[in-house]
Amino acid sequence: MTGKRLPLTLLVVGTIALVLSAIHAHDMTTWMLEVAPIFIGVPVLIVTAKRFPLTPLLYWLIFFHALVLMVGGHYTYARVPIGNWVQHQLGLARNDYDRLGHFMQGFVPALIAREVLLRKTPLQRGGWLFFIVTCIALAISASYELFEWCSAVIGGSSATDFLGTQGDPWDTQWDMFTALCASIIAQLTMSGVQDRQMAALPKE
Repeated sequence: MTGKRLPLTLLVVGTIALVLSAIHAHDMTTWMLEVAPIFIGVPVLIVTAKRFPLTPLLYWLIFFHALVLMVGGHYTYARVPIGNWVQHQLGLARNDYDRLGHFMQGFVPALIAREVLLRKTPLQRGGWLFFIVTCIALAISASYELFEWCSAVIGGSSATDFLGTQGDPWDTQWDMFTALCASIIAQLTMSGVQDRQMAALPKE
């Protein structure tokens, strides 16, 4: 699905999924913290949908990112069943579902930043665009880590599920590194598709 109905369809399905993720969530405070980006991002997308519609690629990626957040919020990242299964199958030391969340945190914002910069600024495709987009994605990741830190300072032990460090002293660094790698992978693999879809958008 790539037509004009795509954003509305994804919004309806995403809203249903969001409600379902709140039902019997492991901890409602953790759920609220984990899905907070959805409550911030979706209203912005709705308000700007007519004057600045995004490419179908971005709408799909934002939708999948939201689903990752909902699942993490419902179970808490350290308890997501698929993460436990992977941990058992691969003999990992921890449930790495949160790494998927931070991968998406680098992958999706990088492509959002790339699209906005190409459509709204004089920046052209090339090294500088790649560098700036990567920096933006890493800055978003670092800002989120600061938000987690603030939550831990304010909430104390009650923020443990939200932090999801699982005893890893390097969790913050791994999260940011994962987002950094994801932003680079996103640009290397998705730029062509994004460029073609931007070319097909109505002229602004």
